[in-house]
Amino acid sequence: MAAPDALELLTSLIGRAKDAGADGADAVLFSSAAVNLTQRLGKSEGIERSESTDLGLRVFIGKRQAVVSSTDILPKALEELAERATVMARAAPEDPYCGLADATDLATGIPDLDICDGVEPSTATLEARAVAAEDAARAVAGVTNSEGADASWSHTAVSLATSEGFAARYERSRHGISVAVLAGKGTEMEVDYDFSSAIHGADLDDPTAIGKRAGEKAVKRLGPRKVASATVPVVYDPRVSRSLLRHLAAAINGAAVARGTSFLKDAMGKEIFAPNVTIIDDPHRRRGLGSKPFDGEGIGGQRRQVISNGKLGTWLLDQRSARQLGLKSTGHATRGTSGPPSPSATNLYLEAGTLSPEALIGDIKSGLYLTELIGMGVNIVTGDYSRGASGFWIEDGAITYPVSEITVAGQLAEMFANLAAADDLVFRYGTDAPTLRIDGMTVAGK
Repeated sequence: MAAPDALELLTSLIGRAKDAGADGADAVLFSSAAVNLTQRLGKSEGIERSESTDLGLRVFIGKRQAVVSSTDILPKALEELAERATVMARAAPEDPYCGLADATDLATGIPDLDICDGVEPSTATLEARAVAAEDAARAVAGVTNSEGADASWSHTAVSLATSEGFAARYERSRHGISVAVLAGKGTEMEVDYDFSSAIHGADLDDPTAIGKRAGEKAVKRLGPRKVASATVPVVYDPRVSRSLLRHLAAAINGAAVARGTSFLKDAMGKEIFAPNVTIIDDPHRRRGLGSKPFDGEGIGGQRRQVISNGKLGTWLLDQRSARQLGLKSTGHATRGTSGPPSPSATNLYLEAGTLSPEALIGDIKSGLYLTELIGMGVNIVTGDYSRGASGFWIEDGAITYPVSEITVAGQLAEMFANLAAADDLVFRYGTDAPTLRIDGMTVAGK
């Protein structure tokens, strides 16, 4: 649906809701298309294409709200949707913190973030990407089987309108390549993967390089050992170091802070990381995987130092959590079609340190280099941390043999305080961190 038509539809729907008795309303429309091609053992396994249009309407009557969604955008369905939402809102319990963003807080301009490629790759292009990745992975000596390769593309248009006069839309695209292969034989097989994801197809890693990395990672995992339980430094590879930022984001989520269910609920302004640690959230990073010109409530957002010189500088807030805390929204509302907005990070990253990964590891006599985490053993209420893991053992400053069937444990507050960063930050995920080292963690093994 073209931008004028989408915004006109949403504005009309809001008008129907107000005619039905709503005091205010907002509406969102997601129009998306996606293509995914799969390849395994040199043969195409298929190509899938999906297209969808999803509509969400939120209405307010006093301090009561209701949210309804639909995939039917015909006029009769929209009229019924508006009436149903209004009836539901009248029956809903009061929520003193719900409501639309004030008109003075709404975004007044749409920055050019270059988050839409504008070119849909052909089937031949997707196939070439998948074939090159899998062929390169299978060509690595020691690789014995393949779980397949994928090449994908998607495009989504997001349109939002509110009864406060906001109406805007943006489009975003994403290209992806992934491959997973196995090394070894029988009961001694190991699997690993690699991938690349980018807004623009031109920014994807070379498929051959992706495949080669996946194959080499699988082979390196062969012959894992068990290690004795110990308290040692743990070094997080970049593909798992970002998980620590996700735990931080959950702990500074305004909804959790307002409920008192975060171990950082009293930490605002306090030093919770080392003084040389800075963590940024930037919704306006050009070509960022998490970039957007406005949030799910129409607020523009801005680059923020979540952690500045080790100190906590902001919560992640939407309108509701901001009102609960007596603050203003930080523009972090995320919106779907079937529920009210909630806060979440955008492009969250920990700035690079000054040491190379080799230097960061160099003085470790015995320790763990972590490449995979398993399970969800993290308690944001208490900060307790315990996760299954695998990786490589460090001896005398060098990465040596693979290890598996271990658990790493600690306490997030202590882990954050003892964290040190290498200089190898690369933006690959939307939430990104360089290689990280945390001393004094418990590794439970045999």
